[in-house]
Amino acid sequence: MQDAASRLKALFEQVLGTPLPVRLRAWDGSAAGPPEAPVLVVRNRRALRRLLWKPGELGLARAWVAGDLGVEGDLYAVLDLMAGHVWERDDDARSLTEVLRDPDARAAVRGLLKLAGPAVLLPPEPPREEVRTNRHRHTRRSDRRAVSHHYDVGNDFYELVLGESMVYSCAYWAASDGSTTLEAAQHDKLDLICRKLGLAPGRRLLDVGCGWGSMAVHAARAYGVRVVGVTLSQEQAAYARKRVAEEGLTDRVEIRVQDYRDVTDGPFDAVSSVGMAEHVGADQYLEYAENLYRLLAPGGRLLNHQISRRPQRDESTYAVNGFIDAYVFPDGELAPVGTTVTQLERAGFEVRDVESLREHYALTLRAWVTNLEARWGQAVGLVGPGRARVWRLYMAASALGFEGNRIGVNQVLAVRPTEGGASGLPLRARTWAA
Repeated sequence: MQDAASRLKALFEQVLGTPLPVRLRAWDGSAAGPPEAPVLVVRNRRALRRLLWKPGELGLARAWVAGDLGVEGDLYAVLDLMAGHVWERDDDARSLTEVLRDPDARAAVRGLLKLAGPAVLLPPEPPREEVRTNRHRHTRRSDRRAVSHHYDVGNDFYELVLGESMVYSCAYWAASDGSTTLEAAQHDKLDLICRKLGLAPGRRLLDVGCGWGSMAVHAARAYGVRVVGVTLSQEQAAYARKRVAEEGLTDRVEIRVQDYRDVTDGPFDAVSSVGMAEHVGADQYLEYAENLYRLLAPGGRLLNHQISRRPQRDESTYAVNGFIDAYVFPDGELAPVGTTVTQLERAGFEVRDVESLREHYALTLRAWVTNLEARWGQAVGLVGPGRARVWRLYMAASALGFEGNRIGVNQVLAVRPTEGGASGLPLRARTWAA
């Protein structure tokens, strides 16, 4: 009788229709596959049961989060080799019953059923880190719950991953050769935003989704503006208020636990929205844009920093990534940058500049993964092994997504024109370039 790894390799190749690109190590100690390839470790039969009940990316993610699957060697290499075979085959995310109806896959699946053991008849419970989403209704209550799931896991954990800057968005790198530190790149990103917004002493800034207060503190300290920062996370707000007090900026910076839709004390001269619009939702995006337009004074500027996805020929078939929705950003949605620009224009904005920072985000994510892996034991102690695995997988896979142009990130600078149509921007718009 063949060992478990050889049987798994043969069965997976029958289902995938292509040679397995990684080496497999099974629970019985056996191994099969290219000897020089990175190793995917199947630690127990439960991993197979997860894949049989939820084929595709979500089943693999559940097995990873639960510790049923692991990697020996370079995680990026495994993800890159598996991309297109399994990790991105969301069309294969069918139920066990549906798979068994497929004549081409039936024999292989029966082999997996036998190898998985009699317990396969009962679906494994999802890891406790998985959450049920609200199908993107984006009520104030559901948005608070989604934000709390992602951000209220302990500021100590975020300090470990993000580093001193405590900025949870794409940095702006001067070089990709390692000569730029993460902290310097995040400082440069914050400064770039301030320059694009034309901040100056006496002006008023609204920072939507202010996180741990990094943008608010930088803008007030370096540019002399008065800032209102809003977040739905209690832990973020507490951390940001502490930073503001330590910097002696309480007279210029106010941090609120408040939904952006409930801000009424405009007008502001500028609005920054960095890494927040992904939580808004496609159906609510125009309302989001109209709210920010309403809060700006005529001539005021909006800097919208947002992750984007590639457009599809048939947008009605777009589906949110199952792993991201269940474990990372509940109810988050990505849109093509063209859709974002159109919605901002529909709200009344004049879009003046769009800058892609796609490669910058890949560098940022790799820096965060390095931080996490260097302090893995501490991270597990803070949030538990399951959530630490979620973060490692999410950030590494996302880095490859940015590098492969499957996702992007863009800074869109828009203006609320004056009644006469003036934008207030200089003729040579990119005066903010370093």
